[in-house]
Amino acid sequence: MAIPLGSKVIDFNLPGVDGKTHGLADFQDKPVLAVTFWCNHCPYVQAWEQRVIEVQRDYAAKGVQVVAINSNETINYPTDDFPHMVERARAKGYPFPYLRDESQEIARKYGAARTPEFFVFDRDRVLRYHGAPDDNHESPVRVTRRYLREALDALLIGEEPPLPETPPRGCSVKWAK
Repeated sequence: MAIPLGSKVIDFNLPGVDGKTHGLADFQDKPVLAVTFWCNHCPYVQAWEQRVIEVQRDYAAKGVQVVAINSNETINYPTDDFPHMVERARAKGYPFPYLRDESQEIARKYGAARTPEFFVFDRDRVLRYHGAPDDNHESPVRVTRRYLREALDALLIGEEPPLPETPPRGCSVKWAK
């Protein structure tokens, strides 16, 4: 079960595809932090991938930071391993850190169940939005609600997101046995 709205952010210290280890302290100057559980192989992640890249690009100057964490086991899902993460981030031009949670500890602490699954924290690092990036993974032109963007816009002006929680939609996190 995912951490409830109003929870404090859970720290992490994870290796990134950029060769650095990242933790919350790296983003302390950002007014909004969007942690998403992510992977390479999931068709839902792939469908939303470009939109999430665009969110980071559109909101970077406003101080929003997206951080993607891949917690999937890689025995049955080898394309989610670290070398493939590096390759995908480079090929797609990820403008956000892409981190590896090999032990799956961070995914378990957050209660992540899906990829993608967003946890958006305000300046005080309190969870204010949890769920999907928008209401249509299949087609950007059929999107009617941009949940992530709506949450970011609200938090940047000190308001509550209009819809603070939506059901995360995507592939299940692939747990090690």
